[in-house]
Amino acid sequence: MTQAKSGDTVRVNYTGRLDDGTMFDTSVDGKPLEFKIGDGQIIPDFEEAVIGMSPGESKTVKIPSERAYGTHQKDLVIVVNRKEIPPKIKPKVNQQLQLTHPDGRSFIVVVTDITEETITLDANHPLAGKDLTFDIQLVEIV
Repeated sequence: MTQAKSGDTVRVNYTGRLDDGTMFDTSVDGKPLEFKIGDGQIIPDFEEAVIGMSPGESKTVKIPSERAYGTHQKDLVIVVNRKEIPPKIKPKVNQQLQLTHPDGRSFIVVVTDITEETITLDANHPLAGKDLTFDIQLVEIV
């Protein structure tokens, strides 16, 4: 039976869970994830797990945070004065906002705390600092 290898384009169904069992993403009820192994489009350990699998085969892989989206970096959390936020924006905890760096690059932050005076913004990836477990099924090698 054919096995997936570097350079193959594959389609996989997956479910991603955190250590507490919370599901953070899945393709099971939708379209399978398609990617070319070795192109670096997805988490390297996820790609590595698919190598050697045959269509129809399933496996579970645990990826530590430092090999997924990295550790949570405290220097990417900032506290800003509420007066710095445009009045038309009414921030809420867990809301995503797009900010523009002085060099013109845009990036997403998540509102993590709000007080009368300040708003705390986190520019870490939402899954940073979390170990991820993926149930992977190789649907096909394209």
